[in-house]
Amino acid sequence: MAVRTCVVRGACLWLAVMTMWRSASLAWSSSEHSIHINKIPIWPMPANVEYGMNENYILAVAKNFSVAIIGQYPGSAPVLQSGISRFLNTIHLLHDQIDMVEEDGLTDKAAGTFSFLRGLRVNVESWDDQAKNVYGALYGLETLSQLCFLNFARRNVIVPMAPWTIIDQPRFSYRGLLIDTARHFQPLEMIKKVIDAMAYSKLNVLHWHVVDTQSFPLEIPSLPKLWNGAYSPSERYTMKDAHEIVEYARMRGINVLAEIDVPGHAGSWGIGYPHLWPSYNCQQPLDVSNEFTFKVIDTILSDFSKVFKFKFIHLGGDEVNTSCWSNTGHIRKWYVLKL
Repeated sequence: MAVRTCVVRGACLWLAVMTMWRSASLAWSSSEHSIHINKIPIWPMPANVEYGMNENYILAVAKNFSVAIIGQYPGSAPVLQSGISRFLNTIHLLHDQIDMVEEDGLTDKAAGTFSFLRGLRVNVESWDDQAKNVYGALYGLETLSQLCFLNFARRNVIVPMAPWTIIDQPRFSYRGLLIDTARHFQPLEMIKKVIDAMAYSKLNVLHWHVVDTQSFPLEIPSLPKLWNGAYSPSERYTMKDAHEIVEYARMRGINVLAEIDVPGHAGSWGIGYPHLWPSYNCQQPLDVSNEFTFKVIDTILSDFSKVFKFKFIHLGGDEVNTSCWSNTGHIRKWYVLKL
């Protein structure tokens, strides 16, 4: 009975013994040992996939499966170690659902050819290009987790149709998903579930639309009245909360792109600082004639920079209805002077 290991090389995943995705389109035939593959259910589809043609060759994932890291990755050790821990937890969770049969139990010749996968080597070839190595390794581990299935009949976690060779690289450098918690407040645990789902799908940017005219739920320490515009005191995010989300995402290879909308979509700002409104009857866009408005924006960006470390921040800029400016006397006078 053979024992196999696998290698993850950065963005290139070589699996001499592997398979597919957790919501796999695998159909078990009437024979408990026969597997028919309707389509390749890895998500997203890798650049190149090859798999064995012998449906009776089955790889069983050992209960004592382990991961070893080869290479140097200064500064990224927590990210990679965290990814490995999540991967092993997934495998152990599958094992915990069954009373697993180890090697001595695999003596039935009708079961086909069984080998045991006992280890994985993660080879970080060049730590200075983390996007192609450390995070590539995370994506490789995610693919591997998608390859493992419970075979309740054999009481094993298995990879059917081995060997598998998977070579992958991102088609798009920006792979984002947007959540809007300004209009629909979501607790931290729900946002983390979104991030987990993004990691499963190998997305890498969470576009967090955190402020809009409906609510201002985020704490800005230098302007403590801004989050008076939240729906309620219980529907707010502290800067500590924001940092927790950013760090949770980073450990999964995901950047957080924060968005505040200016100068439109900003009615909630004036709940705490009414001078940001052109008038009480006309509350947005922000009052561009008031120097205080620009000081507020600068202060928000300054506080943002202490938590949101992504190279971009989103400032909205859409749907600016300027009629409020035209109909407000002091803004109209300011505009004439600027001309």
